[in-house]
Amino acid sequence: MPHHSQTEIERKYDVDAEARHPLLVGVGAVAVQGEPERHELVATYFDTADLALAQHRTAVRVRRGGHDAGWHVKLPADEGRTELHWELTDGDEPPAELRAYLREVIGDEPLIPIALVTNHRDSVLLQDAAGFEVAELTDDHVHSENLRTGGAQEWREWEVELLSGAPDTRQRRTALLDEIEERLLAAGARPSASSSKLQRALGL
Repeated sequence: MPHHSQTEIERKYDVDAEARHPLLVGVGAVAVQGEPERHELVATYFDTADLALAQHRTAVRVRRGGHDAGWHVKLPADEGRTELHWELTDGDEPPAELRAYLREVIGDEPLIPIALVTNHRDSVLLQDAAGFEVAELTDDHVHSENLRTGGAQEWREWEVELLSGAPDTRQRRTALLDEIEERLLAAGARPSASSSKLQRALGL
């Protein structure tokens, strides 16, 4: 079984090099906007040779750096995505439990590295007046390598991800994301053309 799982509800935006974070205090319950915290995240993504996981809108990665280092499986969900976590291992061999979890999709096919994504991330915590964490705004400077073709790309994006203090109904969560989006678009952001860093890295 996974070490733990969570629902990931987020939106992604493309931004130019000179764009600056807007102030998000006053949006919904947001009362405090923290100082940026810098992380360097290095993620290797895996799939079968014929991209069976991608065809099922599923992603597998091992991430080093940041608060959630480890093995992750991302799956489609009714709202957002479900993210399953396993502990970090020494090498790049996916844990046997992770492989077993995906057996229905991958069978006995080997999981091979398909993309390497290096991300210099500044994360800003958005809290309500009681100190509960409502959302996180991240500013990502990304370098990706397509390990299948050898191609490389660089881009910058903002992500907004809801946290445990976000509203407790889907309607209110959507309203909060819409209100944050309004301020991000006014600051020069554009809704991302890709649904994930992996998709962009692979040119899917």
